[in-house]
Amino acid sequence: MAFSSKTPRKPLRQKAPLQSKAPLQSRTALKAAPPTSADQKKALQKSTLRALERARLAAAEAGVDLSEWETDFIDTVSERVKTYGRAFADPDKGAMNGTLSLRQGIKLKEIRKKAKGHTMKGKGT
Repeated sequence: MAFSSKTPRKPLRQKAPLQSKAPLQSRTALKAAPPTSADQKKALQKSTLRALERARLAAAEAGVDLSEWETDFIDTVSERVKTYGRAFADPDKGAMNGTLSLRQGIKLKEIRKKAKGHTMKGKGT
């Protein structure tokens, strides 16, 4: 047999059963309120703004010159997210609860890759 072992092994056994010191219902530390949808929207907007700013800072630190279009893209998208809570109006272009459309997310990834020094497929830069 291919999987047989020459030495027989004992099965693992637990010495004592696992027990909790107090039941979960009586713990006071776990009584936080679940986040509301407004809190989740604000957190998503904040993370999007941080991602845009990180892309700008990464390009600046790497010494990569962003094109005028890329700089304008980051500026206008961040303004729209701050003002309207999302950067696109057409629900067919992205998730209803998302802050960036699919294309805007792709462009942001391309800017981050450019800042890291990776070349984009099909482009000479």
